[in-house]
Amino acid sequence: MERLERDIEVAGALRTVMTRLIKLLRRETKDEAQLSLTERSTLGLLYQHGELLPSDIARMEKVTTQSMSQIINHLFEVGFIHRASSGEDKRKVLLSLTAAGRASVEERRHNKEEWLARALYEKASPEERELVMDALTVLEKLMDEKKEF
Repeated sequence: MERLERDIEVAGALRTVMTRLIKLLRRETKDEAQLSLTERSTLGLLYQHGELLPSDIARMEKVTTQSMSQIINHLFEVGFIHRASSGEDKRKVLLSLTAAGRASVEERRHNKEEWLARALYEKASPEERELVMDALTVLEKLMDEKKEF
C-alpha cells in the first residue's frame, strides 16, 4: 500500500510540474496569430500527418465536427490551411498546411525549444540536464498508447 501512495504522490507532482511548464512555455513564447490551443493543435496534427479529413481531426482533438468546422474556417481565413477534394470521394475535403501554416508551426516550435534550452542552461547544472534526458525515456513510456498493465 505504501508504494501505491508514493506513486500517487509522484503522479500528482509530475502533473503539477508539467501543467505549469506548459503554461510557462505558452506565456514565454508569443503567438503572433493569437490562435487557440485547439487551432494550434490542429496545425500540429496537419504538420505531423500531411493531410487529414476534418472528421479525423475532430476525433483526434475530441471536439464536435461543428466546432472543428469553425476552427478550420478560421485557419483557412488566416491562410494556414488548404482545402482540396479527396481523390477517392469528391464529397470529402482533405486539409493540409499552406507554406504559411507550416512556417507558423515551425516558428512556434523553434521558439519554445529555444526558450526551454535557455532556461535549462541557466537554471540546471550539466548533471541535472542529464537527469532530465534520462527522465525523458520514462516519460515517453508513459505516452506509449499500448496498454501494458
